[in-house]
Amino acid sequence: MGILYVEGDATSDNALNKAQINKANSLISALPSDADNLFVVLSARQMNKDIIIISRASNESSCNKLKIAGANNIIMPDKIGGMHMALLVVTTDLVEFVEKLTILEEGSTNLEEISVNDLPPEFLNKTIRDLDLRRRTGCSVIGFKTAKNEYIINTESEIILTKDFNLIVLGQPNQIKKLRKTL
Repeated sequence: MGILYVEGDATSDNALNKAQINKANSLISALPSDADNLFVVLSARQMNKDIIIISRASNESSCNKLKIAGANNIIMPDKIGGMHMALLVVTTDLVEFVEKLTILEEGSTNLEEISVNDLPPEFLNKTIRDLDLRRRTGCSVIGFKTAKNEYIINTESEIILTKDFNLIVLGQPNQIKKLRKTL
């Protein structure tokens, strides 16, 4: 089917070596056992200090251990699912609206992240208003992430675009396509 894969036990260094983890950009460890995920994270981090590692966890007590072992992010699917169900009870329309924004369907609205570093140089140290994305592409800037990984939502248009900022943009697929072509 044209998909590269390695069949084996991810807790085995041999399998990680076969998968060339030392050259990988990222790893998702989603094994059912927290102990197994911990072992994979620890091994992968030793083999590749620059890899982005996302791990699954079932128990809250495993999160800190996975962080210490080298995971960049830890996802607790049961906790997320429970919170999602509770939110559906309290704010059904809001949750459904956000799901429409984040689930990619034909004709849906998409969120896109744009690195200021990837913009044409003339936009560096200009304002979000100077980008004029709404008029040029139909997309709207709804927030940004600073170089210190702080998220600013519903940002002012006079914010200066500096290096290592990422813009969060909202648009329909055709608008996102136009945005990529324009910038």
